[in-house]
Amino acid sequence: MALALSGELTFATVLEKRDALRDELSQPGAAAALDLSGVTRVDSAGLSLLLELTRLARAQHRELRFTGAPEPLQRLAGFFGLSEVLPLAN
Repeated sequence: MALALSGELTFATVLEKRDALRDELSQPGAAAALDLSGVTRVDSAGLSLLLELTRLARAQHRELRFTGAPEPLQRLAGFFGLSEVLPLAN
């Protein structure tokens, strides 16, 4: 099962999305994938949220996969040297 994220993932929007995503991913049987194909804009705050969600999943001994990552998000992760920690698939 995949959970979808859409719209802007920026400093202005990340807090409103964070709590809902954390709650959803903390549930037993939670999604193992997060579809990012609907993300239209991203900045370092959005990247930070994805890292936080990855840490949350690992703390629960689960793997969280990211699919549909837009090119700007992949470039931003690469710029910060996070491509290995945060594997983003197209």
